[in-house]
Amino acid sequence: MQLLDAPSRLSSLKEKLTNRTALIGVIGIGYVGLPLAVEKAKVGFTVVGYDRNPIRVDQVRAGLNYIRDVKDRDLAAMVEYGRLRATTNFADVADCDVIVICVPTPVTPNLDPDISYIRNAGELISQHVRPGQLISLESTTYPGTTEEVLLPLLSRSGLTVGEDFFLCFSPERVDPGNARYTTKNTNKVVGGVTSACLEAGSCFYEQTIVDVLRVSSPRVAEMTKVFENTFRAVNIALVNEMTMLCNRLGISMWEVVDAASTKPFGIMRFEPGPGVGGHCIPLDPFYLAWKAREYDFAVRFIELAGEVNIGMPAYVCDKVAHALNDRKKTVKDASVLVLGVAYKRDVDDCRESPALKILDLLARDGARIEYHDSHVPSLTDHHGRQWHSVPLSQESLQSYDCVLIVTDHSDVDYERVVRHAPLVVDCRNATRNARDGVGNVVLL
Repeated sequence: MQLLDAPSRLSSLKEKLTNRTALIGVIGIGYVGLPLAVEKAKVGFTVVGYDRNPIRVDQVRAGLNYIRDVKDRDLAAMVEYGRLRATTNFADVADCDVIVICVPTPVTPNLDPDISYIRNAGELISQHVRPGQLISLESTTYPGTTEEVLLPLLSRSGLTVGEDFFLCFSPERVDPGNARYTTKNTNKVVGGVTSACLEAGSCFYEQTIVDVLRVSSPRVAEMTKVFENTFRAVNIALVNEMTMLCNRLGISMWEVVDAASTKPFGIMRFEPGPGVGGHCIPLDPFYLAWKAREYDFAVRFIELAGEVNIGMPAYVCDKVAHALNDRKKTVKDASVLVLGVAYKRDVDDCRESPALKILDLLARDGARIEYHDSHVPSLTDHHGRQWHSVPLSQESLQSYDCVLIVTDHSDVDYERVVRHAPLVVDCRNATRNARDGVGNVVLL
């Protein structure tokens, strides 16, 4: 067999990508990996999804969807046509022409980065990497991960990056529940370890993404994603802190936000809330802060924003306590219904949801807690306790001492909530059109 030189390997890979004969492997078929796998399959690629969770794998094999941003019929069709399959055996992915890493990147209890899932994926790939392969990391992480962590693992094979195999970083930009911007039409940033890696990575993503932006290095691509999420975290913290100040001043921050948002330039609307959730915004600033310490640089502004957002669930619980106190009740033994436990409106995703901390804090204070969320029938909190959504009715609303709106799902009749609940603490201004003439609503 004739061995290909580096330019020929790149040319061969690009040809496979453009004619859709390349075999694609996706490590991690969760919120990021499954939508990516389905999009690739829809344009003609054969895709193998690898996951250590056998339940997910069995669901994909049966054509059963578990990610709301994926259409049920798309997943079922791709499985039926043989373009998408799932496995718990990494050997099934090892021979793929492209391997995309879409694994979680949590933080430790000390808020340090936990990139063990990336390391584990790199270890697996390093045992099988072959000439002509493209490896792309999509998991959100700190600048330097691709070149300082993943590249050394892959280089154990003796192969040379940019000549024998190709490595890039292209951050996921999934926004769960966003019907307008999906995996397909959200711009993609790609940074390659070498120019050949950049060419290979860009060619791969251009097959399914409308607009692909090439940047000079993986570090730039990694920092781009962390900056995007840190930008949001900082601005959310600002409006949350302003909310606490406005509470002292007797001013509605919601009215301030509405008024400020009328300015046609120089401002971007951010709204207060009970904290931040999802996989990225609560965690990414701490990834950046950890990396900055390596360079003796303190990102004080960013870390302070993280502290403000982390403290919001406690502020919400204090708000509930004061509202009950004004009605001559205490949190202890009070019955509280939490409306919405997903981290944002109209999704079923509870990752890092502030509602989990609020449930815990109120329960610790002795309140009798239940929740209603049609998107989340049941959940397990950080302590392993099982919670189940309760029905919402006129009678049940009347029976609670307080209804706490944490997530403003659009399927809830907030006028009915205000009409029948004795006390409503609203963290999302969901009752804006329902509270005129009543005095039982307390805003965040």
